Amino acid sequence: MGTPLTKQEQAVLLGIARDAITSYLRTGTLLEPMRDEESLNQQRGCFVTLSQAGQLRGCIGTFTSERPLCREVAVMAGAAATEDPRFYPMRKDDLDTFSIEISVLSPLRKTKDPAEIIVGLHGIYLEQDGQRGVLLPQVAIEQQWDRETFLQHTCYKAGLAKDAWRAAGCDIYLFTAQIMKEA
Repeated sequence: MGTPLTKQEQAVLLGIARDAITSYLRTGTLLEPMRDEESLNQQRGCFVTLSQAGQLRGCIGTFTSERPLCREVAVMAGAAATEDPRFYPMRKDDLDTFSIEISVLSPLRKTKDPAEIIVGLHGIYLEQDGQRGVLLPQVAIEQQWDRETFLQHTCYKAGLAKDAWRAAGCDIYLFTAQIMKEA
């Protein structure tokens, strides 16, 4: 996955995400800061997950990036706040009531054997007939799912039948994530 981010670098990314959302909701301008830290300038995929009152409020991410991580986090934070189609776009009055979690991702690795999936370590990205679904590693732990249930829910997320993962033509990819949350 690359060198894990330090606690300080994680705090910087969480601050970037919060500042990006706050700035965008207050001014309409998304802040995309640059940083000097080498690790924050690597091109890595990430997901930004927002919660309100302990419930999912938005989650958007990407597996690859043409931008430095520090800027990708800002862009994904803004998108999670305003572009997740499952939720209304956040408003200024939401600014005091949300929390942020960032998952910095490893590259995707295709697997032919779903038994390789380690619940809590791996996230799943699967694709079949143009339908795609992804669930982050922490989702299986939060929901107390076993491997098969995790695969089934990733199929549901893709709009597929629950056992589509067993079919020929279903490509399964694994990834890991370094997860950071606001205190």
